Amino acid sequence: MAGDMRLNRLIDHTLLKPEATSDDIRRLCAEAVEESFYSACLNTHFVSVAARELEGTDVKVCSIAGFPLGAVDSKVKAFEARRAVEAGADEIDMVLNVGAVKSADYSLVFDDIAGVAEACGKALLKVIIEAALLTDEEKSDACRIAVKAGAGFVKSSTGFGPPGANVGDIAIMRKAVGPDIGVKASAGIRTAAFALELIEAGADRIGTSAGIQIMREYMESR
Repeated sequence: MAGDMRLNRLIDHTLLKPEATSDDIRRLCAEAVEESFYSACLNTHFVSVAARELEGTDVKVCSIAGFPLGAVDSKVKAFEARRAVEAGADEIDMVLNVGAVKSADYSLVFDDIAGVAEACGKALLKVIIEAALLTDEEKSDACRIAVKAGAGFVKSSTGFGPPGANVGDIAIMRKAVGPDIGVKASAGIRTAAFALELIEAGADRIGTSAGIQIMREYMESR
C-alpha cells in the first residue's frame, strides 16, 4: 500500500436501504463532502437530489442498475442506467445476471453488461458479480466477461445477498482483471483494518455504509 494513500478517496459512501429518505440522502452527501469520499452511492430515485447536493464538489454520484438481484431484463437494466446518468450519475454499479453465469450462458452475460455499458456513455460502469454465489472459476469468468463487455470496474457484492467482501474473492478478482481495471470490495466492511486488508488484496475502491467509522479508526491509528 502506497504511503501517500488517502483512504477516504477510495470509499464509496453508501446508502441503498429501501427506507432511506431525501433527508437521509442529503445527510449522506454532506458526510461525503466533509470526509472527501470518492462518491456517494444511492438508489436511482435520489440521483437528482444527490447531483444537486454534490454540484461543485469533487464527490461523484454513484447509482445502480438491476439492483440487487440482477435478474431483470437486460433492456430494463440499460434503461435504468441511462436514466440515472441523465439525472446526474457519474458511475453505475450494475448487478450481472447471476443465474446466467451459473448456467454458463456467457453470451447472455456479455450482452447484458454490454447493453448497460453502452447506456452509461461516459459514466463509469462497475459490474457486481455477487461473488459469494459463484465458484472461484465462475468469479474469474464473470470478471473477464465484464471487462470485455466494457466495464471499468468489477465489484464483489451487493450487500443484499450472502456474506459480503472477503480477501480471497478480491484476490481472485484482481488476478482475473489484471492491473488496469478497478476492483471494488463491498458489503460487510465496517473497520479500517478490514478495509486495508482488502486494499492489500487488490481492491482500489471500498463500498461501505460505515465510512465515517472507518475513517475515525484509520486516523486514530496513524
